Amino acid sequence: MALQALQSSGVAFRRILSHFPEELSLAFAYGSGVYRQVGPSADQKNAMLDFVFTVDDPVAWHSKNLKKNWNHYSFLKVLGPKIITTVQNDYGAGVYYNPFIMCDGRLIKYGVISTNILIDDLLNWNNLYIAGRLQKPVKIIAMNENIALRSALDKNLRSAVTTAFLMLPESFSEEDLFIEIAGLSYSDKSPEGQFTQLMTLPKTLQRQINHIMDPPGKNRDVEETLLQVAHDPDCGEVVRLGLSAIVRPSSMKQSTKGIFTAGMKKSVVYSSLKLHKMWKGWLRKTS
Repeated sequence: MALQALQSSGVAFRRILSHFPEELSLAFAYGSGVYRQVGPSADQKNAMLDFVFTVDDPVAWHSKNLKKNWNHYSFLKVLGPKIITTVQNDYGAGVYYNPFIMCDGRLIKYGVISTNILIDDLLNWNNLYIAGRLQKPVKIIAMNENIALRSALDKNLRSAVTTAFLMLPESFSEEDLFIEIAGLSYSDKSPEGQFTQLMTLPKTLQRQINHIMDPPGKNRDVEETLLQVAHDPDCGEVVRLGLSAIVRPSSMKQSTKGIFTAGMKKSVVYSSLKLHKMWKGWLRKTS
């Protein structure tokens, strides 16, 4: 039954994908509409399906999608695919979202991101918006033979392993690791070993750690700072602060951009649903 359900969902996802231009380097689905959530109130069947489409040429892709799915876009559609692509690439986390779309009988939300921007984020963690999502369970629906993208996807997971390990205590169980890195094991968290791991982290995370730890006027290089952090008992907390400095601004900017890309009405509805979901989660924890 489980295999049949997976096959059925795969067919449904591909049907939805057929409503969009085919030029995708990567397409994946995620969230509660794909994976069953914990809790009695979880309604997988009626949950909104979340997709991300990665495209090599956003202008060309949006141009074709506007012809096929004009009503998916907010008022920005009248400005044309070049302006939509500028908003997508230059503001927030490099993603353009169209939420609350009825497609093939299901309510969906889809984000569009440039292949080059995604690869850069996967390698360097510029904002960890989509790269962070790809460290969690996702359902890959389509992927072309882009070697650079495939390599970056692997590097992103390796970076997640390294970062998670740096933030874990000396002793930890398999359940303490992210589910996608379960089964891996490590030993001897020495300063030398931590320095080696810190030096393999994405560049943006290294720069954020350097910014946090570098005293005013000192202007130390990144390697010197990472060597200090490697000997610090609070190494994991410093890494956590660096991650927070990346994620928080990009999430806020992406949310602000949603007002323009989704439209005011959709943004208010989406925010209300998010708050309602958070409220129900809080009630479950306190009950």
